[in-house]
Amino acid sequence: MRPRILSLLPSATEMVCFVGAQEQLVGRSHECDYPPAILDRPVVSRARLSMDPDSLAIDRSIRSMVAETLSIYHLDLDALQELSFDLVLTQDLCKVCALSFDDVEQALRDLRRSEVKIVRLHPTRLQDIFQDLSRIAEAAGRQKEGQATLADLKTRMARIEAKVKEIELRPKVVTIEWLEPTLLGGTWMPEMIQLAGGIPLGAEAGQLSPQLSHAELADLQPDVLVLKPCGFSLQRSRKELADLPRLLPWDRWPAVAAGRVYLADGNAYFNRSGPRILDSLEILAACLHPESFPEFRHSYADSVVRLDADLQEYRFDDDFAWS
Repeated sequence: MRPRILSLLPSATEMVCFVGAQEQLVGRSHECDYPPAILDRPVVSRARLSMDPDSLAIDRSIRSMVAETLSIYHLDLDALQELSFDLVLTQDLCKVCALSFDDVEQALRDLRRSEVKIVRLHPTRLQDIFQDLSRIAEAAGRQKEGQATLADLKTRMARIEAKVKEIELRPKVVTIEWLEPTLLGGTWMPEMIQLAGGIPLGAEAGQLSPQLSHAELADLQPDVLVLKPCGFSLQRSRKELADLPRLLPWDRWPAVAAGRVYLADGNAYFNRSGPRILDSLEILAACLHPESFPEFRHSYADSVVRLDADLQEYRFDDDFAWS
C-alpha cells in the first residue's frame, strides 16, 4: 500500500505530483500552490508575518523573529490531528523559506506520531534536486515513474547544453534573489547560469545567497541581469520596480544600458527546488541567448518581462536588437 503524504514544502509537493502520486497527497503547507489540482488539500500551516510590506520591511520582520528565536511559520496541530498520513516531506535548508525541520519533528512528537516517516530535503546543487526527486518517488512507492520523469528532465537539460556549446558568447550574469537588502542568487543558480551559457558573478555554486553592498554590486558589471525575488510573483515584484535605481548600481551596469534586464516570476521559478527548475533553466537560457532560444521566449512570455533603463516593460517574446 502506497503511503499517504503530507507535504510541507512547495517543491516537494510539485515532485509528488510530478511522479504521479498526487492522489496520495492528503495535506499541504500554506505555500504549496502548484499544481492547481492540489489546492483542495487541507492546509496545516500559516506564516506569522504579513507579506504585504516591501522587501525591507519583510526582511526586518524576519530578522526580528529570528533574533527572538521565534518560528516564522506556525504548524497547526489541530489540523494535523485530523489527518491520517504515513510520510512527511520537509526541509532543513532554510528557516525563512519554509517550516523548519525542528518544528516538524517537534509537532510529530507532540502528536505521538512516531511511526510517521520523515523525508527531509537539503538541496544546494542541481544534482541534489534530481536526487531529491528520486528519494520522494521511492518513498511514495513511485520508483518507475520517478525514473521516467527524471530522465525527461535530464533530456531537456542536455538539449540546452548541446545548443549552448554552439554559442561562443558567454555574457556575465547577475541574478537577484532579494531586493532590499540585496541578495544574489546562490545555491544552484551559478550552476544554472553556466549551463545556460553564461558566467555567474558574485555568487558560488552550492553556497547560500550572498548579501552585497552597493559598492560590491557596482564592481560586478553584468551583461545580463535577472531579477527573481524569492516568493514574489511577477505582479508582486512590479510593486518595487521604482526602487531599482536606488537599490542597484542602475546607471553603472552594462546590462541596464543595453536593456538586458529581466524580471521573472520568483515564486514559480528559480527559487523552488522542484521539477520546474528545468523551466527556470529554459527561461535563463532565453534571457542569456534570446536569439538562440526563441521557443522559450514564447513559452514563458507570461512569466518574464524585459526592462530598459527607464523601467519600461517589454514582452519577453518581443523582437529586440539583441546584438
